[in-house]
Amino acid sequence: QVQLVESGGGLVQAGGSLRLSCAASGRTFRNYAMGWFRQAPGKKRDFVAAITWSGGNTYYADSVKGRFTISRDNAKNTLYLQMNSLKPEDTAVYYCAADARPTPTTRSGNYEFWGQGTQVTVSS
Repeated sequence: QVQLVESGGGLVQAGGSLRLSCAASGRTFRNYAMGWFRQAPGKKRDFVAAITWSGGNTYYADSVKGRFTISRDNAKNTLYLQMNSLKPEDTAVYYCAADARPTPTTRSGNYEFWGQGTQVTVSS
């Protein structure tokens, strides 16, 4: 089992920034590729970004490319999502997830472990 706890969400004005964190415990964090997903009210859970176990490769949804940065610190068992130039359409609950495959995917069904989510609200 991997336990994941997100933090760092909140209310921010359009154009602002937030940094989300995801603290992992349980099995060895560095063995897992990690991803961020988000879900707005009434919508399905969408892929946001992912990172390989080593941090050497990152992947982004087109909607966040150039604005969001995913990173990880394996020594601290923590995953991050730096979000800049936020837009109202970024409003959602953000989830981190762990995937035992070496290369992460954009499919939420491939991820084994999930956090409880953190709310991000961007006002216009």
